[in-house]
Amino acid sequence: MIKKADISTKKLISLAPENWVKWVTQIPDITTGEILNSEFQWISRESDVLIKATSPQYGEFLVLNELQLRYKPEMPKRMRAYTALAEEKYDLPIYPVLINILKESEAEIPKRYESEFAGLRARQDYQVINLWEVDVEIALSQPIPSLLPFVPILKGGGGESTVRQALQMLRADEKLSQLETVMAFFATFVLDSALVQQIMRWDMEILQESPWYQQIKEEGRREGREEVRQVMLSSIELILELKFAQEGLQFMPKISKIADLEQLKNIQRSILTVNTLDELEQFLQRN
Repeated sequence: MIKKADISTKKLISLAPENWVKWVTQIPDITTGEILNSEFQWISRESDVLIKATSPQYGEFLVLNELQLRYKPEMPKRMRAYTALAEEKYDLPIYPVLINILKESEAEIPKRYESEFAGLRARQDYQVINLWEVDVEIALSQPIPSLLPFVPILKGGGGESTVRQALQMLRADEKLSQLETVMAFFATFVLDSALVQQIMRWDMEILQESPWYQQIKEEGRREGREEVRQVMLSSIELILELKFAQEGLQFMPKISKIADLEQLKNIQRSILTVNTLDELEQFLQRN
């Protein structure tokens, strides 16, 4: 039975959750448990990743990871709400972390929520990690595979040679190879789109030469094509969510019906180059 490929933000972090949590918390002796359900009574967020953790100093607690493509002014209020909901649901202390992916401005991003009304005060602190301030060597030299797709937008990661190095690392591991398209998406923010396509060598001949594709092919040509298709659909879904938020996912029911791998490859490319949902819709109507 073929399982649908999953490269959501939850799946990215679950590649090596303990290394990820050690990095975001800077608590070296931390150990991690399961990734918990982050659906609450009124809120369900795909960008939330809630991980159970333990350390000798702090005992058992939860690490709440909120990944944002671009920082939004309402994030402090959201961090307060998500932290409170998680604490109420699981009755454990919460270590909240906001990870911002793309830089929007030079304005300083707040690290706490504060409000006062009628003499009553509320405050919620949280950790802030801006990926454009993270040195690329952390992704390339430390075992944090979840950071590899973000290499192009990390500090010092925008060069062609660095992107090629990260691509080789992704393609060397079957579990990571499906993240190639995600890295291509971020590469378009620092490199010319034509160069990105050249680096990625997006054609089916190259795809079929990869070790993981050959393994799938040996298990059955029909099943292999379907698994490749599911990997492509999953990468398209994640890029739509990252680039256009929930609005971009409106196109997934239509895209999911497409069986032709070449057509899906063209859709992957188009998402990287279009600037608006209208442009994407026009492309899908023509194809």
